[in-house]
Amino acid sequence: MVKTFGLGILAMALSMTSVPAAERPPALPLAVDAAVEGKAEAAGTRQAFDPQAAAADYLKGRLRVTAGRFDLDLVDAAGRHLRRLAEGAGGVSEFQFVAERPDDQLVVHAREPGVYTLAIERKVIAADQLPPQPDYLSPLIAGVAADLAAGKSADAFWTMVNGRGTPLVEEGREGHKIVTFLGRGAKRNIRLFGAPSGDHEELQRLGASDIWFKSFEVPDGTRLSYQLAFDVPDVPGTARDRRVAILATAKTDPLNRHPWPADAVDAYNQDSVLELADAPPQPWLAEKGSPKGKLERLSIESPILGNRRDVTIYRPPGFDPADERTVLLFVFDADQYLERVPVPRILDNMIAAGAVPPVVAVFVANPDRAARSRELPANPTFADFMAKELYPFVVKETGFVAPAERTVLAGSSYGGLAAVTVAMRHPEVFGNALSMSGSFWWSPAGTPENRSEYVAGLIAAGPKLPLRVFLSAGIFETAGGGTAGILETSRHLRDVLEAKGIPVTYRDYAGGHDYLVWQGVISDGLIALFGGERP
Repeated sequence: MVKTFGLGILAMALSMTSVPAAERPPALPLAVDAAVEGKAEAAGTRQAFDPQAAAADYLKGRLRVTAGRFDLDLVDAAGRHLRRLAEGAGGVSEFQFVAERPDDQLVVHAREPGVYTLAIERKVIAADQLPPQPDYLSPLIAGVAADLAAGKSADAFWTMVNGRGTPLVEEGREGHKIVTFLGRGAKRNIRLFGAPSGDHEELQRLGASDIWFKSFEVPDGTRLSYQLAFDVPDVPGTARDRRVAILATAKTDPLNRHPWPADAVDAYNQDSVLELADAPPQPWLAEKGSPKGKLERLSIESPILGNRRDVTIYRPPGFDPADERTVLLFVFDADQYLERVPVPRILDNMIAAGAVPPVVAVFVANPDRAARSRELPANPTFADFMAKELYPFVVKETGFVAPAERTVLAGSSYGGLAAVTVAMRHPEVFGNALSMSGSFWWSPAGTPENRSEYVAGLIAAGPKLPLRVFLSAGIFETAGGGTAGILETSRHLRDVLEAKGIPVTYRDYAGGHDYLVWQGVISDGLIALFGGERP
């Protein structure tokens, strides 16, 4: 409903300071959803409106000007200026304010003749200004929240949790589960290290209870490892300093029944496992009594790199250097793939089952952490070391000469990046690359922003290489802030390889940047590259 009136009879040039009541135009009532239309026949005219609000009420409205220009001000009962809500308005101006007193008024002041409509579209009284009830993703959390609101304790909830273990798993939409991570006993905060979001998520405290929680909806095939960090210190310094501080308290979830590895030296060096029923099988991990290969630890000096490193050579059971079926596998980050991921046992089982031909594996250690960050990311000097020093060293030690099509480089993260880029530089030696969550977001310092996907750009611009590639990424390995993460860049590299005519197998896994996932991926990659052969 729109009421219409004219301002010509009310014309007066009034200042914005206090005006005697007898000289002010009478305030017209302005109810919610009852718009009024005003017409100013001269500049300087003004009209007051009573929004009929009590102190602390929230009001939202709209000033629509169809001709001329107007100011809109909030004033007190004495006409003193409190706030300008629209200045020189033409067209539509939205405004909102909180009433300070029950007699506050709105004043429309004409800068030039014109026509306008003023409306209050919403009013929320102070008593109704309450936050919405939380929308809990987890029905179990919603239930305990209702119990707490009714004055009940959390004891029954914790009894249930202790019986089931954590995380809690509930049905979600088709093909998904709702997973809730829980913590108890924190004073200030709990953070989740290894969350499905790919970030260090903060658990939320449920009211004033001792329940801390964070829920996610994840695919039925999810597998991940995680830690909880209780009462992480908020240290001074950079954002990275504060982020790294999570490592000071991160440890295995005390309520989770699946620690990994089970024999870790302490809880801070151990993860907790979430493995849903439809997670892809990892059949080659368990001890099966298969014939065992032999491990030999050696050391190699590199004139090319100017350093020395350990390498460990795995020879398969019954190894015959003359067997042309044999595959030569190089694996980066030796310490992780000899211990955390038991690749020798995996190979024992796969070879015994005939899943792959015999495999000689070379586990390449990093001299130190700094060397890893320097050597593995698309470093041509490191690639030359691999082809011109390490490969001949392995041939000399084993007596086995593998053609390029029987040689494969494997690694994860920076190691996955290295697997592809070393093979790109020396395809005459390394004809296969097995990349697990490769860091294909990486580019050299100074690379233009529009060429941030460095490896994909090299593939696209270069010749077709005689390579076969296996790529994998976790669906939780996305990046925020509009940047591309491992998932996006791996998929893009797949597309570029396919367009170039280079054979590529690509697989997504419902997981993150996680050795728990990679311990299955490495066997999947070997089967994809060599499993079609029969021993």
